[in-house]
Amino acid sequence: MSLTPPATRFPEGTEALAMAQAGLTALARMAGHWNLTVDQQRLLLGDLPKTTYYALLKGTGRAVSRDTLERLSLLLGIWANLEILVPEAAAARNWMTRPHPDHLFAGRAPLDWMLQGSVSALVDVRRHLEAWRFGW
Repeated sequence: MSLTPPATRFPEGTEALAMAQAGLTALARMAGHWNLTVDQQRLLLGDLPKTTYYALLKGTGRAVSRDTLERLSLLLGIWANLEILVPEAAAARNWMTRPHPDHLFAGRAPLDWMLQGSVSALVDVRRHLEAWRFGW
């Protein structure tokens, strides 16, 4: 029996661009809830260049990387979990921006942790919220 996970098909071309545009539109809403600047949004997306960010948001982008799609997926998963766990926007913003004493965030706020720019920081926050949500 093989333990190799099945290959994940990532969208390409216009399908990927449409997904990126939808994801960036949702990210813009999330950014409003969390008071994120455009530069912070770009950093969360892997330090996406401004021209690429705006082109994807407007639907005029020519290509989107797998890394950007993965980061969008992680961010939207974080937001979805927070919407379920902490449905009031102000309380969710407070959760994201206040320092947490647990070992994962090392006394930092989850948002500050994510703004390190690494994809692993996004994974950390998403897993933390999913563990909280599902009682792992």
